[in-house]
Amino acid sequence: MRTADLALQRNKYKHLSDDEWHWLLQQTEGRERTADKLPTFAAMKDWWYPVRLSCEQCSSEATARYKKSIVESLALIGKRRFADLTGGYGVDTYFLSDIFAHTDYVEQNDELCRIAEHNLKGPLTTSQKGKEISIHHCTAEEFLQTAGQYDLIFADPARRDNHGGKVFRLADCTPDVTTLLPTLLTHLNSGGHIMLKLSPMLDISQAQKELQAAIEPSREERIAWEAHVVAIKNEVKEVLLTGRKTKSESHELTITAIDLAEPEKAFVFTREEEQEARSALCHPALERGYFLYEPNAAILKSGAYKLAGERFGLQKLDISTHLYTSERPVYNFPGRIWRIETIFPLTTGQKITHANIITRNYPLTPDQVKKKLKIRDGGEDYIIGCRVNGKPTLLHTKRIQ
Repeated sequence: MRTADLALQRNKYKHLSDDEWHWLLQQTEGRERTADKLPTFAAMKDWWYPVRLSCEQCSSEATARYKKSIVESLALIGKRRFADLTGGYGVDTYFLSDIFAHTDYVEQNDELCRIAEHNLKGPLTTSQKGKEISIHHCTAEEFLQTAGQYDLIFADPARRDNHGGKVFRLADCTPDVTTLLPTLLTHLNSGGHIMLKLSPMLDISQAQKELQAAIEPSREERIAWEAHVVAIKNEVKEVLLTGRKTKSESHELTITAIDLAEPEKAFVFTREEEQEARSALCHPALERGYFLYEPNAAILKSGAYKLAGERFGLQKLDISTHLYTSERPVYNFPGRIWRIETIFPLTTGQKITHANIITRNYPLTPDQVKKKLKIRDGGEDYIIGCRVNGKPTLLHTKRIQ
């Protein structure tokens, strides 16, 4: 039954107290809202759901499973101890705990701890996996005062201030991992890793610098970081950093840009490769029948602006236009592909009544272009406004991928 329909039937549940009634509505809504996002939990008859905000903010099953695959690639399978310092709803805890013999779930919200106690230690979960999970109702800072050694420490700092506003800087999140980092390092076993889930808005290079600066200058070890920009259907969902202790003074940051809808097209590179890449500009101009490419959102977020074109033998439309072109199609490109039908100035009328409008490095917004051309949204045609060799240009295209 839908939550909206159930909410109108209070009289049928007079035997329930108000608290029990609200809990029933919360469970119905939670399952309804997360059935697609968390299919494994939706299939469990006795899985508990938290309030709506926690359901909305938690990791999806797809991204949680991707984290698990990262940890498996770090040769941590069979290791003993894992700590999730920001347990929350427990989605990441649930999937990552499958790798470890012992898991410590840490959460300062007492209601989330109550739900985790049921979900993570209930008969439908850990008894089948034979794993040991401990629930700790405290802050990350309090937990670390008496914590032991771990093979993986995970944290997903809350990105809201005391007034509910969104924050992005590491130091403004809760817990502040820049302050905690020296302590976290002391709790890592040899070969252990830290994994941080960060805001999709955060600049990866800046985050790496802040974290490295957080380590006391007197410490000999540094941290070798790897980054993962994770998208689903061209929407960036998470930025992950994994780090391990190292004494090396120089370590190239490896970045994996991946859309989980097309994992086979994951784009892996280093900052140094991007800096050294030479992206040729299209010359002298585009022509009808050429193909147009836009990297997926994960690649654009990761900053592989030149390398994306160089690796696939494409030409860039403009230094600041992150679109590429070629005379022949490159179907394994990780992103969208169009075929150019017409190239025209804004003042030229086109016999198009409906189109999808996209602008990249263009002086007008999509709505302004739509108004100028007197067309409506939708249909199979795409009109892409962009700069080509410094000149504002409109491209009438058909999408082929």
